[in-house]
Amino acid sequence: MNRFLTFLVQSVVTVPSAVTVWFLSYFAFDLTFLISSAISLAGGVIVYKITSGVMTSRFLKKQQLTRKEYRYIKKNLDEAKQKINRLNKSLFSIRDLSTLKQRLEVLRITRKIQSMTHAEPKRFYKAEKFYFSHLDSVVELTEKYRFLAQQPKKSHEIDVSLYETRQTLTDLTKALEEDLYHVVEDDLDSLNFEIDVAKHSIKKLNDPKIIDESRRLK
Repeated sequence: MNRFLTFLVQSVVTVPSAVTVWFLSYFAFDLTFLISSAISLAGGVIVYKITSGVMTSRFLKKQQLTRKEYRYIKKNLDEAKQKINRLNKSLFSIRDLSTLKQRLEVLRITRKIQSMTHAEPKRFYKAEKFYFSHLDSVVELTEKYRFLAQQPKKSHEIDVSLYETRQTLTDLTKALEEDLYHVVEDDLDSLNFEIDVAKHSIKKLNDPKIIDESRRLK
């Protein structure tokens, strides 16, 4: 869920409700200022929680998820966020210009998958390979590469390890691209279907037989 939008909606509902409760308590029921304020605050908290619950329920219904599933996904997304932060730190501390493009691509893909899954948690099940395998691998390899690349003196063994790590990261980048494709696969299928429908409609509109029939009806 969009946190800012959620907070905005909750505030728009809660603040007027709390103010209304205060006015009713103070003027209609002739309660003291402090008691009216306390009742208003309690009412605001209750309205805020109810609004939050309603919005969460609607969101989960739209995503076709249970609360248990959502908690499980959110836990994994929070862990992934920490891993991506580690990845970001490692990628930008490497000074090897030859791998800059690849590093930026890795970061772009990981952030894209994370942001899409955060916005639509049901996509998590399409990205399980990313979250349970590929993300861990790319973080560990990148940290290893950074450590070796920062050594003041390079030996033959270090150079070989750096080369092998670069090759493995290249393969992992391809795996990440496949993960991203898998996450958006349903969207692509839906888009292709819409394109086919649109093409069919255009073809029917341009069909001479249909044009002649429509003219006769007029």
